[in-house]
Amino acid sequence: MTKVDELVKVGLESWGTYVPELRHDSKYLSEKTGIPQNVLETKFGLKSKSVAGPEDHNVAMAVKASNVAIKRAGIKPTDIDLVIWAGEVYDKRLLQTYGIKLQNDVGATRAWAFDINQRCGTFMLAFNLVKGLMIMDKRINRVLIASGYRNCDLVNYADSQTRFLTCLAASGAAVILKRDHTENILLAADVITDGQFAEDVYVPGGGSGIPMTIAGGGDNPPTAYEALEKKLLYLAVPDPEGMKNRLDKLSMTNFIKVIDMTLEESGYERKDIDYLGLLHMKPSAFEYVAKEIGVDVKTKTTYWDDFVYLGHMGQNDGVMSIEFGVKRGKIKEGDLVVLAAAGIGYSWGAACIKWGKS
Repeated sequence: MTKVDELVKVGLESWGTYVPELRHDSKYLSEKTGIPQNVLETKFGLKSKSVAGPEDHNVAMAVKASNVAIKRAGIKPTDIDLVIWAGEVYDKRLLQTYGIKLQNDVGATRAWAFDINQRCGTFMLAFNLVKGLMIMDKRINRVLIASGYRNCDLVNYADSQTRFLTCLAASGAAVILKRDHTENILLAADVITDGQFAEDVYVPGGGSGIPMTIAGGGDNPPTAYEALEKKLLYLAVPDPEGMKNRLDKLSMTNFIKVIDMTLEESGYERKDIDYLGLLHMKPSAFEYVAKEIGVDVKTKTTYWDDFVYLGHMGQNDGVMSIEFGVKRGKIKEGDLVVLAAAGIGYSWGAACIKWGKS
């Protein structure tokens, strides 16, 4: 038992997911990107991916996932004390507080809400925060954490410098954490960040540097028309080779490090892992992490049987992996479940859950 567990115990009461019906298959993606179809399928681990429909806005997808979680828990929205937005930072309208909108749209009228974001690692951060918040505020008994993700909108298929982002997809995910819940106990969650990657991936246009106004701003930046023409509202990678060289030296090491940190804090070792919920990444990297910590990729994790058809759904991948693991009988009562993710910026996070009755 960790020191935090001595102060408060938190369990995963339920979860919910939503995946749009629309898909881009590998043939379509190959035509758009120029990447051979077989490379997309074998090297990228991408046979198709989910894409957002006309009404699949980020909060809207999170609401659908949240409603599943609320129904699965057998509770009312008014039983929720806190709503945390763990999704992306843009939606149907900019500069809204999406956690508060989510709170309203699911009917959690008794709750208060706020937003956090750490790209694809946000749920790991949220898990860490919830335990601390429950220690500080005994009025918080049930927390809804939800996310919508459609960064596939921001990928310019014609940009060869961002080809590694081709797998970005769309979905919604939600979890409900409950104080003193005796099933699916959240043991520990940890995060590592490294700011040297902060300027490696971003959308150039739309901020105060290149504002989307007719006149532009600053010292002769592009006008709104020029910014659109130059596709500055898509994700950009100014120095892909430099980023790759720096990331190759750290990424896998930090994945292993953060998993080991979380295991140690939870009182377990690598050999105790029964299921590993990793985010979608290229198969070679996925298999490397699994092998390094001693997890069989066919029986103790999820990849080829599901994510290869859905793509990388950002911070939602961990919740999706739980969904797939339970449905396919890979997660069972008594199992130690480890979730691990990494987010552009750059961060790595992991969480341990001692599974109960599904």
